[in-house]
Amino acid sequence: MITDLGHPALRAYDLDASLEFYRKLGLTESFRLNHDDGSLMLVYLHVGGDRFLEIFPNGPEPDLSHVHSFHHLCLLTDDLRATVENLRSQGVTIEQEPKMGLDQNMQAWIRDPDGNPIELMQLSEASPQRKVAREAQ
Repeated sequence: MITDLGHPALRAYDLDASLEFYRKLGLTESFRLNHDDGSLMLVYLHVGGDRFLEIFPNGPEPDLSHVHSFHHLCLLTDDLRATVENLRSQGVTIEQEPKMGLDQNMQAWIRDPDGNPIELMQLSEASPQRKVAREAQ
């Protein structure tokens, strides 16, 4: 039985640019794993609790015209407007300003340096996600 999300894994074209971008989101590097030859395999960023984001180096050059099966990554925040303003002050482009989603949660959208779409979400007490979480307790 699946109980939670462990980690999404992304490939980064420019690892340093990606790590700097995710630092702006407050995701800190936790540890690195290396191949047997000592070369970098991946970097783990801590999201919260036991949730992580894996960043693999040597990804493809960003091509926003190409369709991938990856749709987006959703990161939760307790104060969406403050998060958006903080990111904007750090030079992060806000692709979609905060608005109410169909699930009654506030959302805004950004992209990482590789063009991966990121939904920033503030869960509301009226959302179906909160309802399911409460019922599961």
